[in-house]
Amino acid sequence: MASLWKHPESKFFFACFTDRAGRRLKRSTKETNRANAQKIADGYELAARQKQTVRQIRTVIGELHKTITGQDVATLTFQEHCDNWLAEKKGTAPATLVFYRGSVKKFLTFLGERAESDISEIDAKTVLTYRNELITLVSPKTVNHDIKTVKALFKAARRDHLLVDDPTEFIETVKGRTDANRRPFTLEEVKRVLAVANDEWKSMILFGLYTGLRISDVAMLRWCNVDLEKKEITIIVQKTGKSLILPIAGPLASHLESMPSSDDPRAPLHPKANGTWEREGRTGRLGNQFSELLIDAGLRKPSPKASPKKGQKARREAQELSFHCLRHTAISLMKEAGIPESVVMAIVGHSSKEVSARYTHVGSEAMQKAADALPDIMLSHKK
Repeated sequence: MASLWKHPESKFFFACFTDRAGRRLKRSTKETNRANAQKIADGYELAARQKQTVRQIRTVIGELHKTITGQDVATLTFQEHCDNWLAEKKGTAPATLVFYRGSVKKFLTFLGERAESDISEIDAKTVLTYRNELITLVSPKTVNHDIKTVKALFKAARRDHLLVDDPTEFIETVKGRTDANRRPFTLEEVKRVLAVANDEWKSMILFGLYTGLRISDVAMLRWCNVDLEKKEITIIVQKTGKSLILPIAGPLASHLESMPSSDDPRAPLHPKANGTWEREGRTGRLGNQFSELLIDAGLRKPSPKASPKKGQKARREAQELSFHCLRHTAISLMKEAGIPESVVMAIVGHSSKEVSARYTHVGSEAMQKAADALPDIMLSHKK
């Protein structure tokens, strides 16, 4: 007979039972009531001792679930569940939704035909294999983001009574930082990149340097976001959905005045980059273009071609410099100029709710003063 065990720090009973091979297994019942937990534990053992498919075992557990809770465990393929989950996320920030879609697609590609199986047939071993494969292909940060998406999928499945247990509950994230080697640009390095950039990329770089905006936000900027009279840029950040009013530094104002304007206030400041973002909904291609500029400027070595053994999916090496480093550069320059941290963080739009709450007192005058403390990189570049 199956027995029950309860961890001192858990409110749920765990079922301890033996399968056909004589292995002693332990599985959470997700029950706080001992009598109900025992019924589930006995059901686990009955299913495990018989030669049954995963679907048959699920039927046994599902019947127990209905007996105890009065609710059916619904049936759905994993692909269908993913489609439903993504539909729920349509109200999230555009960049976040793009990430979710890409992350889900990545896991579905890994599953292959199994994506059309009942959701209950995707077990912990499958998710663990997926995580371990990702570790060989992408950075730890990307691995953890993708696993977080998978965990969210199964958490939603339990919420919707598609599953009794969550197979990702004990899947751990991986350690390691992808930005450990990243650093700000020096002014000399920014000049070198500007020297090899075309007009649109020069403008993109200046916006990245003088506003601290991410590459997706720079690509999305339109003339209606800019008020030269007030020397302000108003924008809703793609990543967080947060509305920001940013001061326009003197050098950036001069650059904006030199740009060919448009009668259409909805016209993008950077048409090619905007077109790329609108078509693809992601910054990968723009990031690659900036990487090419770094190579041309002698600030990055060309990526070696993947060896036949590693293939095209070989994990990319972490790089010191990227477009995002212009954001770090802006922060460093303002801090070097003695600008208070609260003002600096207000300008770059700190993503932490707790930290942002502390910075609401920062006034526009202080922010403009901080922006004006940044050096005129174009003046020194022209020299």
